[in-house]
Amino acid sequence: MITLIDALNQFSKSLSSNGKSINTIVAYKGDINQLIRFLLDKEKVENVEAVTVKSIESFKKDLTDNGYTAKSISRKLNSIKNYFSFLKTEGKCDINPSSEVKHPKYENEAPKILKAVEYRSLRDACRNDIRATAIVELMLQAGLRIKEIENMKMSDVKDNEVVIETYESHPTRNVPLNNSAKMALKRYIEEIRGESKSKNVFITKTGRILLARNIRSLLDRYFTKADIKDIKVNDLRNTFIVYQLKAGVPIDVVSQVCGHKRISTTEKYLDLIDNKEETRGIKLKEL
Repeated sequence: MITLIDALNQFSKSLSSNGKSINTIVAYKGDINQLIRFLLDKEKVENVEAVTVKSIESFKKDLTDNGYTAKSISRKLNSIKNYFSFLKTEGKCDINPSSEVKHPKYENEAPKILKAVEYRSLRDACRNDIRATAIVELMLQAGLRIKEIENMKMSDVKDNEVVIETYESHPTRNVPLNNSAKMALKRYIEEIRGESKSKNVFITKTGRILLARNIRSLLDRYFTKADIKDIKVNDLRNTFIVYQLKAGVPIDVVSQVCGHKRISTTEKYLDLIDNKEETRGIKLKEL
């Protein structure tokens, strides 16, 4: 009989061996530890085999009573379901008590995109920060994820493209660079980065890797400076996707360039093309 805590340690090791990022593992552990604390305090349950469907339903209700949104509850349930699915596969429990627990219903927010005046204001706000400008252009003009910018190595930078190496569950792909992105990246490497011994492209002033959280803080600062409200860093990537689709680039090409696992993920952006407020007759490939 295995305890919930020991089982979590095994699950964490499995996530790590399967290439999950530290942030992903931390998120999983946070959700499952929250369940474990609830089970210990409210149900006096310590072992995996003692957990029932009713136990998890009670935890779900407790989250609702404490003001968690349906989206947050669904994310936590996803972590819990993966946890118990792993334990059942490994023979640590006979049944998966989470399998019958349903996710709460909620509506996904539509992807947000920057209007032309907004991304121009952002460029203006960071024009004196060559590193920030390069990051903005790579997200806005090439649709890179923030983690892909953190992971990018000097060896990944080619003449007219960057190679995004395999990470987590994302396969390797080649992303073409238009002139704006290419020139911004080249200027950063030549004028700011210099001959650092680091393998990573984006680094701090002391030569350390510029982490995703640092990139997010950096860009959030420029969003504020540009007076752009209700926008997140990933919305730069959203903007790239929508404008490429507006420009008539085939959806399968956009999906491949962005690294979407399923074309259905790209299809959700099609709704924004018919949005009169966002469309305004703009057909751009290079923003």
